[in-house]
Amino acid sequence: MSHTAGNRDGGKAAGAGRTPPRKRFYREAGVAPHEAGFAVVLDGRTARTPAGKPLAVRSEAIASALAAEWSAQGERLDPAAMPLTRLVNSAIDGVAMQMAAVRSDIVRYAESDLVCYRAEGPEGLVALQNAHWSLLVDFVRTALGARLTLAGGIMHVGQDGETVAAIDAALENYDALALAAIHTVTTLTGSAVIALAVADGTLTPEAAWTAAHIDEDWQMSQWGPDDLALERRQLRWREMAAAGLVLTSDRG
Repeated sequence: MSHTAGNRDGGKAAGAGRTPPRKRFYREAGVAPHEAGFAVVLDGRTARTPAGKPLAVRSEAIASALAAEWSAQGERLDPAAMPLTRLVNSAIDGVAMQMAAVRSDIVRYAESDLVCYRAEGPEGLVALQNAHWSLLVDFVRTALGARLTLAGGIMHVGQDGETVAAIDAALENYDALALAAIHTVTTLTGSAVIALAVADGTLTPEAAWTAAHIDEDWQMSQWGPDDLALERRQLRWREMAAAGLVLTSDRG
């Protein structure tokens, strides 16, 4: 299962099969009340998704952030600089029509979740994983009423049916936009547990990002920074930040 917001490797084949950027066709972007909540307006007219639906969301804060992305565009529209717009488009045009399939894909990540696989050494890495991931194990137990099965090393360990069912049930509480954001965080971090913890407010997006990169950061602390990996991470962070905005604005 994939949708546009979660396509974190879209830049790998830059220029291959891509249409030229659209020329900017509006002067001003803003927000206006809409039956769905708040819509992005371009020169006073409601913006549309690729499928022709109103670019409208329930949250005024999210709508304002969307309008800011449109306002920041130059002479030509750069989709890479509009991660929130792409996420919302994906939710409206895609995820809303296939909620069960998106939930199922997130659950598949949970069945082999990042936080369940623990290093057996060295001691420093083990300590870091425990410091950042034990909170998440506790979150699953207290918030979802389930227990994660942990494993040392990379040998696959399955989660029991009750745990999988609890995670699936938790996902049913979210609308299409929040579910799209949870899916994005899941695919970016390799962890449905991390994504649900952000949605719940247990982790900030920044803390979640740190938790997802424990192993990579440890390796760089031992062998030196990997500039290419850090560049790719920064590009993915744009998607993470957009999803985080949706999930933190959605609460309350």
